[in-house]
Amino acid sequence: MPDDSQPMPAAQDNEFVLREDQGTIARVTLNRPKAYNALSLEMMRALTRTLEAIGQDTTIRCVIVEGAGKGFCAGHDLRELRSRTDRAFYEEVFETCCQLMSTITHLPQPVIAKVHGIATAAGCQLVATCDLAVAEESARFATPGVNIGLFCSTPMVALSRNVPRKRAMEMLLTGELVSAPVAADWGLVNEAVDAEALEERVTAYAEAVASKSPHVLKIGKRAFYEQLDQSLDEAYRHTAQVMTENMLARDAAEGIDAFLEKRTPEWKGA
Repeated sequence: MPDDSQPMPAAQDNEFVLREDQGTIARVTLNRPKAYNALSLEMMRALTRTLEAIGQDTTIRCVIVEGAGKGFCAGHDLRELRSRTDRAFYEEVFETCCQLMSTITHLPQPVIAKVHGIATAAGCQLVATCDLAVAEESARFATPGVNIGLFCSTPMVALSRNVPRKRAMEMLLTGELVSAPVAADWGLVNEAVDAEALEERVTAYAEAVASKSPHVLKIGKRAFYEQLDQSLDEAYRHTAQVMTENMLARDAAEGIDAFLEKRTPEWKGA
């Protein structure tokens, strides 16, 4: 029998994006370490395809996104952005980035960012877009586009939905670096931990998530993002229907029965 605890390399879509499965957890690594994992057009497309493939993989219940080398992600590839000056190219780059972020939000599995070094501009956006995030205490975050004449408008979307409004504007208007402990205090990341503890904490989150019903995780994640922009009354009406849908699922019956019978539930994924 295969040992599910051992990492299983998946078919790689692109040299810049690596996937490795460990049981029910998929690890996705941004792999442009010499460029601080800058998001080139090719890399964003590969990352989107990798995540879409994971979304179709019913054996995977949680995803960890991390960066190779000295940092998590420095944002867009500025050299690539300056390689052309036509509107069509810029539209393609930023629409591809938005599609990537939307893919993460709509992925049925929860996504955890494992952050070290820097996460700036679209890299900070990537962290904010992930469902959970854990960072080394030495990690730093910024939306520094304003410093180079390019306001971080697309990163603003995820940032402003994760941190208080004036904190988001502080980051966007000053472009200054924010430490991981401050980012945790503002809600950009869940925790800031010692470098030695980063892998342990991320794995703990991933294992906790992966132990739950994948069907229920999918329902809950979808409902969470759907209700965010609804009015209070709309959100309650919507989530009441979601709860009804959830109660009719086999895993809800199994989970409640297991709780009442004081045993571990056996999820069916439906």
